Amino acid sequence: MTENLKYLNDENFDETISKGVTLVDFYADWCGPCRMIAPIVEELAEEMRDKATIAKLDIENAQKSAQNFQVTSIPTIILFKDGQEVERIVGLKDKAALKSLIESAL
Repeated sequence: MTENLKYLNDENFDETISKGVTLVDFYADWCGPCRMIAPIVEELAEEMRDKATIAKLDIENAQKSAQNFQVTSIPTIILFKDGQEVERIVGLKDKAALKSLIESAL
């Protein structure tokens, strides 16, 4: 587990995404593809730490935030810039795809 990876909940979600570029991985512990993408998200948190915020949100523990963004399938990755959704990916993606997504918003 990396210290650069932020864990979000309903209380800190809006504040965390409000400034800069933030990639949020909406996941659940029981989700197989979510477990597969987790190490990729952790690597990105290390590599992109000076450029973007990388965060995870457990939809079981933060249902309000998941509902606000109409997350119905997981894993869902949403890229925010200054609090606004700019891109959304549903399903498993490789590291290069996620990294280029982040870089496109910087």
